[in-house]
Amino acid sequence: MKFLRNISAALFLTGMLFSTAQAQSVAADSIAFQAGENLTYAVSYKIGFIEPDIADVTFSTVNSTINDVPAYRVSAVAEVDSKWRWFFDMRDEYNTWLDRQTLRPLYFSNNIKEGNYRFVSSYLYDWDNRVVISDYKNLRINEPHQKIMPLTDESFDGVSLFFNMRNQISSDLTPGQKDYIQLVLSDTIKQLQYRFIGPEVRKIKGLGKYRTLKFACQLTNDTDQESFPEGNEFFIWFSDDRNRIPLYLESPIRVGSIKGYLTNYEGLKYPLGGKVR
Repeated sequence: MKFLRNISAALFLTGMLFSTAQAQSVAADSIAFQAGENLTYAVSYKIGFIEPDIADVTFSTVNSTINDVPAYRVSAVAEVDSKWRWFFDMRDEYNTWLDRQTLRPLYFSNNIKEGNYRFVSSYLYDWDNRVVISDYKNLRINEPHQKIMPLTDESFDGVSLFFNMRNQISSDLTPGQKDYIQLVLSDTIKQLQYRFIGPEVRKIKGLGKYRTLKFACQLTNDTDQESFPEGNEFFIWFSDDRNRIPLYLESPIRVGSIKGYLTNYEGLKYPLGGKVR
């Protein structure tokens, strides 16, 4: 049931579009989010004509500190709906701490529980030396590993990418524009290509129709073939307002496809705009 292991990964890939680490301070009034924001997504799995909602992913942001540095702590939890747990149980927890002045990630941790699979990892970002120190362990094997990998200004874990991206989407993008960014994983750094398709009105289940910005993305090298086969694009629709919230996502997987859509939001810094009456 590895398609369920890709649910949270697919939503966190929404954060891999325009993230550029910023050495300089970010003006508080230019940040697209704030402490107290909560975003909830429903995730469905489609195979043939069947398309049930099977999981939820929730992002929560609070003020925090880490190593005496003021930070935003962003927590994300992906959990299978209770009525599907007889089939496959999953609860994945992710946390990242972002420097409140620059939005660079300072520390990341996760705790993966999927069926009988248990995995924990943490990343310590050392920006002075431009490296990330990754510690990770499969709890069933109980053998710890550590890997030190080089950082660039385009290197982020999925959660920090998600929130940095929201400050980087520009209103002057042109259709067809593309670029690359990097995703930090426990033992490697992968590359993702994004391409701006253009503006589009998209109906979001339970919320209505919204003006959005549509993008196509694909992993291009050293990819996990079981999750997103090389050459297969997944698509993301962002709110065309100051919040830049991912409203909808579609992605192929090895068997069928998964979709994610925003179901609930609170504590937004700006009113959710772009609704089409």
